[in-house]
Amino acid sequence: MGVYNRAPLEVERGQGVRLWSTDGTEYLDCVSGISTNALGHAHPKLVQAVKDQAEKLWHVSNIFKIPGQDALADALCAKSFADVVFFTNSGTEAVECALKTARKFHSANGQPERIDIYGFDGSFHGRTYGAINAAANPSYTEGFGPKMEGFHQLTWGDKEALTAAFENPTTAAIILEPVQGEGGCRATPEEDLRWMREMADQYGVLIIFDEVQCGMGRTGKLWAHEWAGMTPDIMAIAKALGGGFPIGACLSTAEAAKGMTVGAHGSTFGGNPLAMAVGQAAFAEVSSDAVIANVNEVSGYLKQQLHGLAERFPDVIVEVRGKGLLVGVKLVPNNREFMGWARDEARLLVAGGGDNLVRILPPLNITLEEAREAVEKFEIACEFARTKLEA
Repeated sequence: MGVYNRAPLEVERGQGVRLWSTDGTEYLDCVSGISTNALGHAHPKLVQAVKDQAEKLWHVSNIFKIPGQDALADALCAKSFADVVFFTNSGTEAVECALKTARKFHSANGQPERIDIYGFDGSFHGRTYGAINAAANPSYTEGFGPKMEGFHQLTWGDKEALTAAFENPTTAAIILEPVQGEGGCRATPEEDLRWMREMADQYGVLIIFDEVQCGMGRTGKLWAHEWAGMTPDIMAIAKALGGGFPIGACLSTAEAAKGMTVGAHGSTFGGNPLAMAVGQAAFAEVSSDAVIANVNEVSGYLKQQLHGLAERFPDVIVEVRGKGLLVGVKLVPNNREFMGWARDEARLLVAGGGDNLVRILPPLNITLEEAREAVEKFEIACEFARTKLEA
């Protein structure tokens, strides 16, 4: 189906932060499968995990116990707020599970009328019906019939409206990305996240965090909400969890998941043995002290250099924002055009985003030398953009 506006680039192979097209052209990949290939392309430990497991067992369905699920769930719970985990194949499935978990919680508490879920403008939670209604972006909901009941959108940063949402007696949950990805790399202030936790506890509302893009070390801590020193009740993760292999997970406290009893939810492929083997290998690497330390070191350098470019190219760069290695650069020229200039003139791959920005999303294990190369290539793109704007 013609649903993708693809770049004119046919990819063949990758290694680390490098990507090669079928004609042999080499690119520096700062898209990383949209924040997914957290350890770069063809990481040896992930490749070996696939090979070893593929020779033993791929799929059996969840009618049987799968030891790899217990192992990965234990690892995730040990390094998060969660007590229980449901495995999916994608981020949007993890969000779908989170939405169902929140409503089921209130139903189990004898309050089935509490179905209202509030999201924020600029958010992105995936493409299933529940996910598009939670984000309520018109470009994703138009043409798919009436809006689903119980989903509402708030303006990002509107504390008065959010207060009213907490106070609403039929509110089930608030869903947000601590650092928005697609919507423009906006980070919710840490004091606001702590305030949300207090309000949620006061009014019996659940907090759902979508850390599909900003979690798994991307911001410089394993989970983005750790910067605020608070925790959600439910969290959706994916992308980096498999390092490029399709895995997602919905994490929850035991209390928030009290309604998710036998038969309440399920998945054919979610948590299959092959995915669990890769997930264990990827999570062990991504959650390591060395990788997290590298994110903080490289992101500090990148931000400093990009702010320098912003001063030199005020006619091209409006603002540098984001957290860790989830970097957004708001532009004067059209961001889609700039992505093409970066690709064709500098052999640098960057992602698009809302609010006319491009996202720089390198692997979390990118070296300082590779980061310098990325900055040099970004500068070439800025120089080219300047000549186009002047023309």
